[in-house]
Amino acid sequence: MFDIHRVEVDWGGRPLVLETGKVARQADGAVMASYGETKVLATVVAAKEPKPGQDFFPLTVNYQEKAYAAGRIPGGYFKREGRPSEHETLTSRLIDRPIRPLFADGFKCDTQVIITVLSHDLENQPDILAMVAASAALTISGVPFMGPIGGARVGYIDGEYVLNPTVDQMEETELDLIVAGTGDAVLMVESEAQELSEDIMLGAVMYGHREFQPVIDAVIKLAEQAAKEPRELNLPDHSELFAKIKEMAGEELGAAYSITQKTERKNAVDAVKAKVVEALVTDEEGAPEGTVVSDLFKKLEAEIVRGRILDTGSRIDGRDLSTVRPIMSEVGILPRAHGSALFTRGETQGLVVATLGTGEDEQYVDQLEGTRKENFLLHYNFPPYSVGETGRIGSPGRREIGHGKLAWRSINPMRPAHHDFPYTLRVVSEITESNGSSSMATVCGTSLALMDAGVPLKAPVAGIAMGLIKEGDRFAVLSDILGDEDHLGDMDFKVAGSENGVTALQMDIKIDGITEEIMKVALAQAKEGRVHILGEMAKAITEARAELGEHAPRIEVIQIPVDKIREVIGSGGKVIREIVEKTGAKINIEDDGTVKVASADGKAIKAALNWINSIAAEPEVGVIYEGTVVKCVDFGAFVNFFGARDGLVHISQLAPKKVAKVTDVVKEGDKVWVKLMGFDERGKVRLSMKVVDQETGKEIVKEEE
Repeated sequence: MFDIHRVEVDWGGRPLVLETGKVARQADGAVMASYGETKVLATVVAAKEPKPGQDFFPLTVNYQEKAYAAGRIPGGYFKREGRPSEHETLTSRLIDRPIRPLFADGFKCDTQVIITVLSHDLENQPDILAMVAASAALTISGVPFMGPIGGARVGYIDGEYVLNPTVDQMEETELDLIVAGTGDAVLMVESEAQELSEDIMLGAVMYGHREFQPVIDAVIKLAEQAAKEPRELNLPDHSELFAKIKEMAGEELGAAYSITQKTERKNAVDAVKAKVVEALVTDEEGAPEGTVVSDLFKKLEAEIVRGRILDTGSRIDGRDLSTVRPIMSEVGILPRAHGSALFTRGETQGLVVATLGTGEDEQYVDQLEGTRKENFLLHYNFPPYSVGETGRIGSPGRREIGHGKLAWRSINPMRPAHHDFPYTLRVVSEITESNGSSSMATVCGTSLALMDAGVPLKAPVAGIAMGLIKEGDRFAVLSDILGDEDHLGDMDFKVAGSENGVTALQMDIKIDGITEEIMKVALAQAKEGRVHILGEMAKAITEARAELGEHAPRIEVIQIPVDKIREVIGSGGKVIREIVEKTGAKINIEDDGTVKVASADGKAIKAALNWINSIAAEPEVGVIYEGTVVKCVDFGAFVNFFGARDGLVHISQLAPKKVAKVTDVVKEGDKVWVKLMGFDERGKVRLSMKVVDQETGKEIVKEEE
């Protein structure tokens, strides 16, 4: 009934299975991929013709996880999968980035890749499998895709690289690196690392590239059995029109790209383009379309900029290949924020603000592996005014989510352990100006803002974006790229880390891949730039402030017996609500008896801690406590000295001398110091004031006679 094709290979000690012909047969390409008991379905559909006037390649990649894949029902009020989660969005980008440059130039038909996670064994992560399945579906679909690609995750455990570490192994690894590419070269890298050296990072990339070659072979084998006939791509020859545009605008465009200031340069380039469009795009029969002229004009821009860099080593803004733009760092610029920084590098600027919160502020993340709590949040915003434009303001797009996550990965390895610094951290990066590498400005600004907030980072972190111009065997690696160098270049290679090593690495290639030699040069040049940037950042702040800001919450942590948790919370939460209402402190109690009490007011914390201790702890004999007289009677005074616990100071224990009347010494409401002397035969508390100096709270030591 079905013409099913199946390929199976052993990959990293587990079976990888690619199958087509049984499911989703009306799609242009559909592949069911399995790795262990994790299973995904990837489909590809491309429109037969491009939309009229289409001047870009409309590729959409949608990765989606279904809760049933792990035998779960979605959390929250609505029991149906809704908008993509951050993880789904990031995985969609992860797959999009290596496949996009491999579509044939000039192919502009609307193309959609949908990958659905159908089964998750909670051992083998589905994102790499999704990338492999998408590659296979594209390869057999007949669309002009110059693949296939392979992909792999690389861990680093006990000094050894690990291929596709399991979910459990990810708890032990010092590296989480994803690499994708073709049989010949690397196209994409995404990673988070624990201050690893450039050599270890490069080794991980090349290890992953070697290890996914069997995957590429498996996709080719499947395509030999099941691939559809490739689509014909009849592209018109515009060589004469390009030569004409070059003759008309080449000299003026070269002069425009000699202007170092971004806005002036953009205005000059736009003026040249407007002149060309006006001359060529007319109502005359046979005149070229505006989209064609725009594409060829951009091609001329690339030729001029790239040629000048390769021939002279001079860049758009006049820098040489390795110079970083001027840097200015400021901290503490917002008076009410817990921590703030303004990081400016050339014409790129980020206003970064850090806020400290408590356990109540942790974000619940619902995923296939279960629900977890996240206590470090980093949100990146890119308003249109940052590039002098108007635009839509709304929920963050894929680019904003991706840039925020890259900065998160860069900083996360340097965060203090949560048990040492029990705060929820939220960082917001507002990009106020942009001319290239705003994600790396976010990394630098986040490091500064967190230190300004008093967060004890293990070390300051900086980031730098590297570019590449490659023509044949000639290439030039560029440090701290501009926006135009990103658009017209061949690589966006971002490296973040401390002086001791790399914490994050992200690479996207727009050509058919780069070699180990180029990556080695880029990493070495990036290290020089990163160290330079850290030195400039140190002019503002070198380490975390010793004290938190005056508006930041303070958190005190105590441990209570697990069997006392119920008493502290009370029936229906009655007790803990009363403590919160009367003290003003925030309280978080964990299952192991860890209690976190937070407030910007130290007195509120102390009051809440005393209250909790009075319930969960027992007063100690021989310890001095500060208390309040609650009642005076003929034979003594009752003192509230330990939370809700009262005790009797007998009249004989009120003062060193004989007391005739209790109210001669104390009255209700007085603050006094008492020492717990012990308990009588009925368990009643015995307190003494006369053995404690009521001024200092210190025990009175009798001199030896």
